[in-house]
Amino acid sequence: MSASVAVYRSIYTEDRFKQAYGSDDNASGSLRLREKLAGRCRCSKRACLHLLRERVPIFSWLPRYKLKKWILGDTIAGLTVGILHIPQGMAFALLTSVAPIFGLYTSFFPVVLYMFFGTGRHVSTGTFAVVSLMTGSVVEQLVPSPLEINSSSSEASDFEAQRIGVASAIALLSGIIMLCMFALQLGFLSTYLSEPIVKAFTSAAAFHVTISQLQSMLGLRLPRHTGAFSLFKTLASVMENLPHTNMAELLISLVCLAILVPVKELNMRFKKRLRTPIPVEILTVIIATGVAYACSLDSTYNIEIVGHIPAGFPRPQLPAFHMFPAIAGDTIAITFVGYAVSVSLAMIYADKHGYSIHPNQELLAHGISNTVSSFFTCFPSSATLATTNILESAGGYTQLSGLFTSLVVLIVLLLIGPLFYFLPKAVLACINVTSLRQMFLQFQDLPDLWRISKIDFMVWLVTWLSVVILNVDLGLAIGVVFSMMTVICRTQRAGCSVLGRASNTEIYRPLENHNKCYEVPGVKILTYNGPIYYGNRSFFREEMIRLLGLTPEKIRRREKAIKALEKRERETTVSTVERGIANTSFSSENEFFKSETSESYDQAVLIDCSSVIFVDVAGARLLTQMCTECQKVGVHVYLANCNESVLKILTSSGLMKYMNPQHIFVTVHDAVVYIQQQKEKPSANTTTVWV
Repeated sequence: MSASVAVYRSIYTEDRFKQAYGSDDNASGSLRLREKLAGRCRCSKRACLHLLRERVPIFSWLPRYKLKKWILGDTIAGLTVGILHIPQGMAFALLTSVAPIFGLYTSFFPVVLYMFFGTGRHVSTGTFAVVSLMTGSVVEQLVPSPLEINSSSSEASDFEAQRIGVASAIALLSGIIMLCMFALQLGFLSTYLSEPIVKAFTSAAAFHVTISQLQSMLGLRLPRHTGAFSLFKTLASVMENLPHTNMAELLISLVCLAILVPVKELNMRFKKRLRTPIPVEILTVIIATGVAYACSLDSTYNIEIVGHIPAGFPRPQLPAFHMFPAIAGDTIAITFVGYAVSVSLAMIYADKHGYSIHPNQELLAHGISNTVSSFFTCFPSSATLATTNILESAGGYTQLSGLFTSLVVLIVLLLIGPLFYFLPKAVLACINVTSLRQMFLQFQDLPDLWRISKIDFMVWLVTWLSVVILNVDLGLAIGVVFSMMTVICRTQRAGCSVLGRASNTEIYRPLENHNKCYEVPGVKILTYNGPIYYGNRSFFREEMIRLLGLTPEKIRRREKAIKALEKRERETTVSTVERGIANTSFSSENEFFKSETSESYDQAVLIDCSSVIFVDVAGARLLTQMCTECQKVGVHVYLANCNESVLKILTSSGLMKYMNPQHIFVTVHDAVVYIQQQKEKPSANTTTVWV
């Protein structure tokens, strides 16, 4: 069953439509500004409570907490994630080049703080492999490992203090940057790290993590390489020292991988059937610690163990403030990566469960978490892929699950921590590598990405290669720059098309894709699918010249022909007779000039501006120049579908001095009907649109 639409109304120019349906912009704008200022400056109990609930979300969601419905899921999910935090916290501390105990601290304080300030109900914060790797690179650069050091000497404790001082300084500066971004409402900046960039970056960083853990898995005591080509330098160093492999640590690593990989695969495959995933990491840690203690593996086979883990809370201490100038550049990159990953994860699960998160509030939450935690010897934290996925799949409902997660870590800190003295570091290295499963699986998205968008595929590939070949920080910067360049190139080369009309409709579509549409006689309708600004003004002009056929040479020739014709008409009357005989020579010359002026040119050019989202000063001047050039050859220019900002800039730039304001229409069809009726009835004042 087909339906038809009939519309009968007056033709609307922009001015006429605004007079009929517009509003007083200045009055409404000033009123809105006054209302906003009054609302922000108003101080009342209600306003204070609203601000408190907005900035400390726990006061908003906790009073509405459904105890009977949610408490069991939050408890189970929180305890499960807490158990996972223990081995991962210690493992990621090795990536950060600090002692494992600091990983446990980082798994406690940020979790508690995010529970109060965060808006992501299913977000698990703590140690994250990529952020730890980036932090570890800075620590290694500023506090390199000495060739020989006695682990029980005061030198070793001073060395560890220097390293955690740098890592804490990075956390503090990262938190300060996030708080400044929150104050300036810059949460939108995370959007510059697009999904292809984030996925390619984390996938490539997973290779860096894996290669960096090879020496611990093989029992090699090698310096950590940083800077460009660090992955290849580390790999070459490992290959060179393979003959010095500690066979006991290699065996421990193989056994751990043989346990961790299959069990993790079972957890993923039967995720829907298992109420909670099998805590294989903590079981591996417990068993490995027991075996190493019973067999005295550290003294018998010279394997590297975790060593002393102090019980109790850390004493507050100041980070290394004097390191701020040296760490500033790297910290900016760490901040953006941590925030982008955190917000991306929060948005994914918010969309899945039907609630919203606030990017600027997330800046405040992670900023406070990093700032406060830095005074308790913590390194930078963020949301983590693995634990967030487990938290959601284990049935977590709200941020309250973070309370149970922190309780598990707190028990380990106060009571159980020292029992991990004999834990082999090779086990933690294996946990690091196996925790990267999700990042490696991101390669599966590449075929779909290629099918959907070749440009996004290239962004993914360039970012991945840059991170793998060069370095984490430099590769990320190259990925962001390349991604932004693709956006600029797309706006510079936006398509320009000729529109045709579908028969008996007011619908206009590009002729190149719709061969049954027809061009309106005497009118060239053009559309440009992008902004008109300094970056693409030359391309826009070239496209217009190509489609209109108005080259500078043709404009000059036609302008001369028009002037010559006007001159001849002034010199001669309409009917010229000399000595009783018609002057046929003038008639033939007149016909020649007329043929020159009407040579395959349209009488009107209509530009559809519906896809022109903005125009800058250079673009406005170009349109003015094109308008004057068209007028020189007797072609009238019309505009349609201009948005308010484009109209404002065009008016302010002086285009209306060269163009009739009544030639700007609300729709393309209004303009076409007006042009056609002007040809048929040049003196008509009232016209209508009928479709």
